[in-house]
Amino acid sequence: MATRIKLNELDDALEGLPYPLTHGDAVSELDGYVLQYADGEEPLADVVERSDEDVFDDPSTLDAEIRNNLPTEAVGEPGQSEGEG
Repeated sequence: MATRIKLNELDDALEGLPYPLTHGDAVSELDGYVLQYADGEEPLADVVERSDEDVFDDPSTLDAEIRNNLPTEAVGEPGQSEGEG
């Protein structure tokens, strides 16, 4: 059964991993986690799979790479537009 986490819980999920992690090891370690987005969800391993990085040295490196590979629906309210106002 998958463990569902929100983006604000991502740091906790990444802290306990054995760093440094190769790309493949990160995908394996995060298999079973599902990120809940503002409008949907996605397996965390799929997000990491999109990364071009070979090695993640620490939780902050992996966190930044995950956030850089999030789809548009991951943040904000559905249909929300930024920059207007």
